[in-house]
Amino acid sequence: MGALIKNGTIVSATGSRRADVLISGEIIAQVGEKIVEEEHEIVDATGLLVMPGGIDVHTHLDMPFGGTTSADDYTTGTQAAAVGGTTMLIDFALQSQGHTMREAFDTWCKKSDRKACVDFSLHMAVTDLDPHHTGDTGYGLREMEEMVVEGISSFKLFMAYPGVLMIDDGLMFRVMQKAAGLNALCCIHAENGSAIDIVVSQMIAEGKAAPHYHALSRSPKAEAEATHRAIALADMAGAAVYIVHLSNEDALAALKFMQGRGARALAETCTQYLVLSIEDQMPGNSWEEAKFVFTPPLREKKNQKPLWDALAEGALSVVSTDHCPFRFADQKSLGKDDFRKIPNGGPGVENRLQILWHFGVNAGRITPEKFVELAATAPARIFGMEKKKGSIVPGLDADILLWDPDADYTISAATQRMATDYNMFEGWKVKGNAAKVFSRGELVVDNTTRPGEFLGATGRGRFVRRDANAGGFA
Repeated sequence: MGALIKNGTIVSATGSRRADVLISGEIIAQVGEKIVEEEHEIVDATGLLVMPGGIDVHTHLDMPFGGTTSADDYTTGTQAAAVGGTTMLIDFALQSQGHTMREAFDTWCKKSDRKACVDFSLHMAVTDLDPHHTGDTGYGLREMEEMVVEGISSFKLFMAYPGVLMIDDGLMFRVMQKAAGLNALCCIHAENGSAIDIVVSQMIAEGKAAPHYHALSRSPKAEAEATHRAIALADMAGAAVYIVHLSNEDALAALKFMQGRGARALAETCTQYLVLSIEDQMPGNSWEEAKFVFTPPLREKKNQKPLWDALAEGALSVVSTDHCPFRFADQKSLGKDDFRKIPNGGPGVENRLQILWHFGVNAGRITPEKFVELAATAPARIFGMEKKKGSIVPGLDADILLWDPDADYTISAATQRMATDYNMFEGWKVKGNAAKVFSRGELVVDNTTRPGEFLGATGRGRFVRRDANAGGFA
């Protein structure tokens, strides 16, 4: 027989109620009051909240960048996610210019093979519609069709990193047109990369090479301009668009303006932009500030309240992490004398739910129901997984989080599962943490008896094929 979760309070995106949850194999079999115990294994959830496992739709595991590779592979990254209450990730397969999407897909399948410990899926980053340089952009468009057949229903487009990942507006528009026809979603890294590159060159020429200047070189206005342009192009193409890691009030205003005009536009923000600021973490006087070099960069503290308000009101739909970890000692140090060479990214997948609960729910900024919406239900709906993930509903995968709202926890690199030698929230004391985590019905984390351990087998995670649903608009 299966496990029966009793005495807990189920929290969904639409409400909360006392009920039991019966797990049969990998599936939620029944949700209701006073389910007969029979021979089920009883899981006592007294004092706990029963939620769908978290879904982080923005991670970069085992990703080459800046002469190195992100510190977490599919084993450590997915285990860290699980310990923090996240049971599903969507990572990025990066098509290199001159190579095909199929090559990128195969490469990332190999990276995850027999390593992923919770379920995962992929976005496809498109950089080249003519990888064979034959003048046939139709080749890449046909590859987009193939990716959707494989269950990859979202395509990432970079408006930053010229010469590496950035594409021009024409190619972006072609991809958007094709995505519209496929009912797929376009995910956009929205920064004006050409303008930023000029500012960066000017700063280096002036001897401004310390980590602090990374943030100063990437203006909020460059993000706002690109946000507006991306949504306008998508609107012209009839495509649905999702702005990743929106970081500031200017970009938010551009998003809300286009949403108000009827554009099918969604956006996420990330935990770091909600609680960290350039004033506090990067005042401009220490190499330690390299720990906070990621893109978009930290913004002024004044941007935090508008972001929280947008989450509560619905203009922002998801909180993710952009988890792209690099060790401080031997990876961030590649840019010791030149901020351009500091690998961009930071660790966060393990602490997303703790930060969102403590600074969101405990602070009265969002409700527990909104927490579930932002962390699990909306990600599943937007990215074509709501028939499998994101809710406590019979027939869905038994990805279940038992959350202890009263648990005290101190965030520290010394106890984390992430494979970095620092934590962006080092020493922070939070209230609220995962107590037990079930992945497809299997108890993989029990922080009440074996804190910080992953109890499941390495490689048990599965690739999740996602429906093409145009971000839930269709």
